[in-house]
Amino acid sequence: MDKVSVEKNALLSYLSKVVKKSFQRNNLFREKLDKDEMIQHLVQLFDKFSLEELRTIDEEDLIERIDSILVLEATSGMLNDLTAEEMEIFDAAVEGR
Repeated sequence: MDKVSVEKNALLSYLSKVVKKSFQRNNLFREKLDKDEMIQHLVQLFDKFSLEELRTIDEEDLIERIDSILVLEATSGMLNDLTAEEMEIFDAAVEGR
């Protein structure tokens, strides 16, 4: 195995551990997201950083950052499921009517 593959596997392992903690702590993630897909997505997002760089980030800070990404992923598209009437109600609430 070359150095890049070893680094990639280590990154995958590290992010998997963090994502599993996030999924354990948040029911929304378990309901709306596929854990394995999110791990692969995060590996792609964090691929530009070395494992050493990621390990310099405090684990709780990294969990918060990953949680923010997972919240965005879990909630994106939620408005697409609303009916026209529900969308009007939502728009009125956002506009403060």
